[in-house]
Amino acid sequence: MHRKPKPEKANEENPSWTASTFARARPAREVLPELVGAVAAKKMLKPRGRPKSGSARIPISISLPPETLARWKATGPGWQSRMAAVLEKTS
Repeated sequence: MHRKPKPEKANEENPSWTASTFARARPAREVLPELVGAVAAKKMLKPRGRPKSGSARIPISISLPPETLARWKATGPGWQSRMAAVLEKTS
């Protein structure tokens, strides 16, 4: 579903992109060094966010009796990791 443009929100400094605009677009890793220099571009393009874990977990869905879940949660923060450790020992 396409939105109708709102002329009152049009901005000459930031026009809407067209198919030809997208065709001319280049990735930031190509453009930034020309605009801000190689050192600044490298810093700006550095990956951000939380680093990937060496032991990534896989989310699953499990049904447990309410009493069982309540007992685990009552042990405080980290209950999921402790539950995983117990399950690993039993395998």
